[in-house]
Amino acid sequence: MARQLDEQIAGRFPVGQRLRVLDVGMGQGTQALRLARLGHQVTGLEQDATMIAAARAALSGEPEGIRERMRIIEGDGRETGAHFLPGSFDVVLCHGVLMYLQDPDALLAGLARVLAPGGLLSLLVRNGDALAMRAGLSGDWAGALGAFDDVSYRNRLGVDARADRRAALTDTLAGIGAPLHTWYGVRVFTDTAPDGTEPPADLETLLAAEERAGKTDPYRGVAALLHLCGVRG
Repeated sequence: MARQLDEQIAGRFPVGQRLRVLDVGMGQGTQALRLARLGHQVTGLEQDATMIAAARAALSGEPEGIRERMRIIEGDGRETGAHFLPGSFDVVLCHGVLMYLQDPDALLAGLARVLAPGGLLSLLVRNGDALAMRAGLSGDWAGALGAFDDVSYRNRLGVDARADRRAALTDTLAGIGAPLHTWYGVRVFTDTAPDGTEPPADLETLLAAEERAGKTDPYRGVAALLHLCGVRG
């Protein structure tokens, strides 16, 4: 996922440019902090107090220069208009958020609004076109059958969520002025691995296989997650 994002950034912006990045639903701040370490000016937006505390704790252990490049704002991603002016960011991330919203269109429109012309919108969503895969590979045949028609599901944390179909999101991105530029599959081979599994000894080989599959048809189409990159017109 990080490699895919870096690939898109490298292909769109001059080398060495310090980008203005917004990470909506930043969680513990892993991606935001990584980008701040790379020299970018990063704003993380998060509403969960536990996640904010974890992000601030991680940031406090960084050198002063990195701490100065990253700010954390407590807030709802659907309220970007209340926090930021139009065109404020070169890159906007929204990873693992849409699946918890019944109607994400307003959020997406707000993200496009704060994106500068030519800017990159990076989304990570559950793949509604492959929702039956995990259930089927786990032997849950009833769940697999139901997933063909229903994009709602319960995740591993026991939280109700929903998936997105790529064709529908492609239309949405075009409608908000940030048409789809490219897309990847994420977790093609590893989605059914149990939580807490120790990394394999050949982790680099696994990551290379995942990266290749995430760019290659038909494998990327059955990935558990989709990474979609839109570009603001």
